[in-house]
Amino acid sequence: MTQPQFTDFYTILPFTILVVWACLLLLADLFIPKDRKGITAFLAAFGLAGTMGYAITQVGLSSMGFSGMVFLDGFSTYANILLLISGLLGIAVAYGYNQRMGIERGEYYTLLLFSVSGMMLMAQAADLIIVFLALELLSIPLYVLAAFTRKLESEEAGVKYFLLGAFATGFVVYGTALVYGATGTTSLTGIFLSASNGTSGLLLTIGAALLLVGFGFKVAAVPFHMWTPDVYQGAPTSVTAFMSSGAKIAGFVALLRVFATAFPSISADMTDILWAMSAITMIVGNFIAISQTNIKRLLAYSSIAHAGYILMAFVPYGNKEVMSISIAAGLFYLLTYVLTNFGAWAVVISLEKAEGNPSTGSGQRGLELSDYSGLARKYPALAAAMAVFMLSFIGFPPTLGMVGKFYLFRAVIAGGFNGLAIIGVVTSLVSAYYYLRVVVNMYFREGDPTIEREPGLAFTTMVTAVATVALSFVPQWLFLLASTALLK
Repeated sequence: MTQPQFTDFYTILPFTILVVWACLLLLADLFIPKDRKGITAFLAAFGLAGTMGYAITQVGLSSMGFSGMVFLDGFSTYANILLLISGLLGIAVAYGYNQRMGIERGEYYTLLLFSVSGMMLMAQAADLIIVFLALELLSIPLYVLAAFTRKLESEEAGVKYFLLGAFATGFVVYGTALVYGATGTTSLTGIFLSASNGTSGLLLTIGAALLLVGFGFKVAAVPFHMWTPDVYQGAPTSVTAFMSSGAKIAGFVALLRVFATAFPSISADMTDILWAMSAITMIVGNFIAISQTNIKRLLAYSSIAHAGYILMAFVPYGNKEVMSISIAAGLFYLLTYVLTNFGAWAVVISLEKAEGNPSTGSGQRGLELSDYSGLARKYPALAAAMAVFMLSFIGFPPTLGMVGKFYLFRAVIAGGFNGLAIIGVVTSLVSAYYYLRVVVNMYFREGDPTIEREPGLAFTTMVTAVATVALSFVPQWLFLLASTALLK
């Protein structure tokens, strides 16, 4: 490797800014009183906003750094901006919630910043070694955050997430070793060139399959989804909201980058696997969600189902004529999912209550579907926002979710996978049953719910609800933005 130059650091400058800010924030928090941790939250949000401002200036730029180990291109810039938005929304929904639950500690925000920085590095990775390092950087803070309340169910969630995450990371490492053994390199472009020259074979295919297992865990795709409901339910809800959006973006961005850049030559072997994984993820996620009565578990299975929809964009990755449409559809749907998902979790956090002191392990309420009964009568604006999010999850107009699914189905049909598109449509109809249960409870059942009025939650709910509806009328520029972020 050559001596690092200034241009190398410029390539990953947004990532560097955020990591340095997180380290400084960790030190500054030592001098912030325990009853004024809002300062830490504000500084964390300021760091994310400043980083995003700089990332926006990199739109349209393209370069490689550190001997080709990291990329700066439209794809990584698009993903970085989306990840930074997720971080800002994660802080917005967490601040009031953490105070209410008695878990307001400054390290929460520092851990969140480190996790976002790992996700950003994942988006820019051009080498499997960097993919592994980014995966660990984004995952370890999430393990700690999942157990942040220090009560039994939260600690159980953290341990379960850690153990299964470490197991999945082992697949990534072993897959990387096999790919290196087959090609003699861990560079994504080097793997592609080696495979194109005919030096690959069964060993490369097995290595790619093992990488798919590791990424499948991170995005909660079936059959690597078993951790999701328990971790989502046990973790603090603010952590669940961030985890279900940020980690999923990072996982899918890495999956798309690695497979579209390094493994087009084995697409014939991987297409059937991706097809089956997408189909079974949509089916399992949507059908099991029907029986859920806890809103966190329902949204956990919803997250699994949407992983299946996003996986549809990966199925035609070996088809050069369709890949551009497919990648753009996947990136567009990630934006759709982030807005809708954060909005729904903001409503869930608004209704969640703590009974006693959470640190003692006492239970919580406000997380059952029945707790949403009568919400429209007492809080019509909040109920309307939640209805928008549920309709967007279904793919019902006029919401951004409908546009996102249209682009996904169009890409899959263009690739000749009509059967997968039919499964997507049918499972979307199935999902209407459990999403509309929430709407029915809010509008047609009697109840007396109470909510927590917090500025961060109100801001997140309002902005995401308005964006989910308004952007559905002008989606072309968003899809064009996703199209300009295509992999080169």
